[in-house]
Parts: sequence; structure tokens; C-alpha cells
Amino acid sequence: MSSTFQDYYSILGVSRGASDDDIKRAYRKLAKEWHPDRHPENERDEVEKKFKGISEANEVLSDPEKRKRYDALGENWQQGQSFQGGGGIDPEQFANMFGGGGGMGGGGGFSDFFGQMFGDMFSGRGRGRPRPRAQRGADAEAAIEVSVGEALLGGKRSFAFRMRIPCEVCAGQGRLSTGACPACGGLGANNQQKNIDLKIPDDIRDGQVLRLRGLGQPGAAGPGDLLLTLNLVPDDVYRLRGRDVEAEVIVAPWDLLETVPVNVAVRGGTATARIPEGTKPGEKLRLRGQGLHKPDGTRGDLYLVVRLGLPDSLTDKQRELLKQLGEESPEVRGGAAS
Repeated sequence: MSSTFQDYYSILGVSRGASDDDIKRAYRKLAKEWHPDRHPENERDEVEKKFKGISEANEVLSDPEKRKRYDALGENWQQGQSFQGGGGIDPEQFANMFGGGGGMGGGGGFSDFFGQMFGDMFSGRGRGRPRPRAQRGADAEAAIEVSVGEALLGGKRSFAFRMRIPCEVCAGQGRLSTGACPACGGLGANNQQKNIDLKIPDDIRDGQVLRLRGLGQPGAAGPGDLLLTLNLVPDDVYRLRGRDVEAEVIVAPWDLLETVPVNVAVRGGTATARIPEGTKPGEKLRLRGQGLHKPDGTRGDLYLVVRLGLPDSLTDKQRELLKQLGEESPEVRGGAAS
């Protein structure tokens, strides 16, 4: 706990007569609002201090015994705590005070004697109580944006994400016998960045959640998994139209004077599309089965939108010819122009 007295009721925003449910609701709301992962890096230090204070307030007020002492003693509430807890006497210390492992009439000695007298509190052994199983690490969650072009063409995508790892110093408790854990600032966890190379799945879809085995939080029985959400976003060339994909194909004006073939990148290679003579800018060509996977296992289509373009650089002669073409042609307008 912090060495400076704090009004835990004010921190959680509840009255001194608040019920356990009131305290629980207030803590959950504030913990969600002030969790460090929900704030940008430049605010992380201040947010973690706030989060630590909220956690500390909840730790005290949600424990009936601690809350009772806090209400009665105020800033001196930590004085006179029981055997279990900060500053108390653990079973081994208690045993040493009364003779340690010396035989108390044979048998198992001191620990067995107190096990019979007080149950499992001092014996360290439960009669018939199953040992707890080692727990697998918790699953982690992350989301990344994948461009429609990446989804369509496949390949690999590198990304990094931050995950909160239980603090090894305090075993995720946030506290040591001397007070708040300095390694994690009392939060019980530290941020760790992981870098992943992801092979984009062939059946990718917007909002799809991938389970990446063994990339979650560590645990005694093995790490958990990473639940990765894939959000598809448009790029400069490709965009979604339902399960179909739409892409721009840019050709020169003179290419439309006759049928012209164009090579189009598709998943696994290239496909050849033929733009018919007389095609107008803005018209669409359809490549069946070259879009993204549909839920029924079939693929959507790829629509090519024909656009006009000019070479990056023109000679004086080319400029003169284009100017002459414009002077001899009727005015052409479209789209928002009138």
C-alpha cells in the first residue's frame, strides 16, 4: 500500500456506506476507464499511477476486514494486522517461536500437532484436498488492419502488439512483503511487445478472428493463445464491395481505340483482362472468381474500373498533338463536372 494516506471512498467515487456491490460496480467502471492499455503511450505513466490507486482502493474496500480497520483507524488502519498479510507472522515463523520441527510426542512433529488442532492453516497439508492444477496462461487479444490488396493477393504481414505479462518479481500480485512491487509499480503486470509474421489466410474475411496458438500470456501449464481480429481496409487500388473486390485499371486514351490486353495481379499470380475497343472511362470489367472467399467456400469476383491516364512526362510534340485533339473535339465532362 501507499505510505501516503488516501481516501479510498473518494478514489472510487462511492459513499462510506456503499454496499459491496456498489464498490464492485464502481471499481469495474473505473478499472476499465483507466486501464493503461486503453491510453496512448505518452499518458501511460500518469494513467498507471491512477490505475494503481484505483486497484489499491478496491483491494481495501472489497475486503471486509481491511475495510473495517480502515473505517476505524483511518491512515493507521494497517497497524496490528493478523498473522496472514503484510507484517504478520507466517506459519514457519510461528513454528520456530514454539520449537520448530521438534517432536511433539513423535510422529510428524509440530506441523502435524497444529494441523490436528487448527486444521490446514498451519499444517500446510489438506486432508483429502486435491492439489490445484497448474493453470494455462490467459488468452491475449489484438487487432490489426489488413489492406484489401493484401487480403486479395496473400503473402505475409508483419505486425507488433503489446501484451500485459504478469510480473515475475511479485508473481502478478502487485505487492511484496515490503509494500508495492517496484518492478511493476503495483499493477501486477508489465507491458511486453511481441513481433509476429502472419501468413494471410486464403479465406480471410473482414472481422475474422484467428486463434494463434501459444502466443498468449505465459502460464505454469503453458501459454495461452492470441485472438487476433483482422479488419480489412481499402488501399489506393483495391476496395471491398460486399464479398467482391473493386480495383482501378489505368490505361492511356489511345489504348481504348482498339481492344487491349492488361495483366492484373490476382492471388497466386496474374490474370489477363481484355479491355474492348470503345470502352468508356468508368466502365467495369468482371473477372469471375478472383475476389475474396464467400462463407459457402466459393470466391467473389474482381471488378476492374477503367480509368484514363497519361505518361508521367510528355514531349513537346505529344503536348501539341493533345492540344490539337482537344481543339478539334467536342467538350467532354463527367462525374461532378457539368
